[in-house]
Amino acid sequence: MKNYLLSIYQPVGPIPEPEVLGPIMADVAAVNDEMRTAGAWVFDGGLFPPDTATVVRVSDGEVGMTDGPYVEGKEHLGGFAIVRAADLDAALEWGRKLAAATRLPVEVRPFQ
Repeated sequence: MKNYLLSIYQPVGPIPEPEVLGPIMADVAAVNDEMRTAGAWVFDGGLFPPDTATVVRVSDGEVGMTDGPYVEGKEHLGGFAIVRAADLDAALEWGRKLAAATRLPVEVRPFQ
């Protein structure tokens, strides 16, 4: 079994209204429950908006920090899940279910 990162990308902008977001979060919770029942769930979490990020980098032995995201764009990493799956096809199936629940793009990537 390998671990896979399921990255959820969301558009920049305001959080949807509760009547829109409520059913989405219920669907996400159902997928997470299914992952746990199947023994595939390792970890998941949502992230605060990109403007809450701090980038830390080292240059010439000095540590510098900048507020804001490393890369700005129209979409950003809004959350993720780590799943344990037998192969890429199984991980892609979890990605499909998560994409259907979130109504957002989900990138599936294996850990080394």
